Amino acid sequence: MTISGSIKAAKEALEVIPGGVNSPVRAFRSVGGDPIFFDRGKGSRLWDIDGNEYVDYVGSWGPAILGHAHPEVVDAVKKALDKGFSFGAPTVGETTLVRKVQEFFPSMEKIRLVSSGTEACMSVLRVARAFTKRDKILKFTGCYHGHADMLLVKAGSGALTLGLPDSPGVPADATKHTLLGQYNDVEGLKTVFSEHPDQIAAIILEPIVGNAGFIRPSKDFLKAMETLCKKHGTLLVFDEVMTGFRVATGGAQQLFGMKPDLTTLGKVIGGGMPIGAYGGRRDVMAMVAPEGPVYQAGTLSGNPVAVACGLKTLEILQRKGVFGALTEKTKMLMDGLVKIAKAANIPLVADCEGGMFGFFFSDTPVTCLEDAKKTDVTRFNKFFHEMLNKGFYLAPSAYEAGFVSTEHTADDIKNTLAAAEKIFLSWK
Repeated sequence: MTISGSIKAAKEALEVIPGGVNSPVRAFRSVGGDPIFFDRGKGSRLWDIDGNEYVDYVGSWGPAILGHAHPEVVDAVKKALDKGFSFGAPTVGETTLVRKVQEFFPSMEKIRLVSSGTEACMSVLRVARAFTKRDKILKFTGCYHGHADMLLVKAGSGALTLGLPDSPGVPADATKHTLLGQYNDVEGLKTVFSEHPDQIAAIILEPIVGNAGFIRPSKDFLKAMETLCKKHGTLLVFDEVMTGFRVATGGAQQLFGMKPDLTTLGKVIGGGMPIGAYGGRRDVMAMVAPEGPVYQAGTLSGNPVAVACGLKTLEILQRKGVFGALTEKTKMLMDGLVKIAKAANIPLVADCEGGMFGFFFSDTPVTCLEDAKKTDVTRFNKFFHEMLNKGFYLAPSAYEAGFVSTEHTADDIKNTLAAAEKIFLSWK
């Protein structure tokens, strides 16, 4: 496999774009080597500018749940484009999409559409602070909620991959009200509340971590969080930018039988187009302007092209058997990976839910960021490149979840496992 075109493109991009990329994790700094520049995608496949074909397990970091360029979605987008790109004014489609989202997420009694997951998380915490009349928020190490100043503290995703848990340019005052906890640490959670009684406006968390690898919450952790929030009048915010529609059609809150006060969603509700949303309890969302005093706006919020793309995506996802088949394929992939690793005596733990998965080269379970940092990242990087050379595109970081789409076939999964098995056996 040759990637001379990508290497050339990377050098040219470096001259005019910081790091040669428009989002840090794309630069391959974590895994080493040169980033791949892609040309097109179709179904479960991507093709780079050199013509190499890959089975894609990144899925645009989650939203490509129907694979790339699904014909029904493309048709819906084309029809929307013919009517105009953006009006900066209300459209009926916005209301239709919001009602469709509510079919999946009934806890979101009122919803505001925005243009990204970062914007959704930033806005939802502003609303939470206004509603509770408190300043402090609690987040967990390794959870990434976008790059707003107050949230760039011990973050996951690209910040973790590049070893930048805190970002220069963020004033100390911007994060002085951001409290930190360790994921799955029940006693630590209780301590934070005892040290800041009735001062915490909201807890925000990834209900299943996807930005430090795939990390599942314990039942005790979720129960303690729910109990403490109710006791102290703290709002519980589920950041379902990654888990929404992926771990279950109704997200992690459906999976765990919980009803958070507020929820954020990301680009999956736009089928991969730039969009996001936040919403929740009617009384809390009544704080948002123009209904209430909390200002938040966006010219491109709910633009008709993204709305059309998202609406068709969610309609297809609701069809009988679609999500069940997705879950089966993802489980086949992770069960198979664990089996072949065990046979080759390679330490590996893996987990999945719905179409979202993750694995670590480790002989012990991973329950938090601190555990994830102890795993064999060097071995992951080697595995990443060997799989890439065989035509399988995994997330270019040991600290990112992966995704299966509805368009992945059983043969895709079997071929992926066959390639992984050859690699593992070559390491013996």
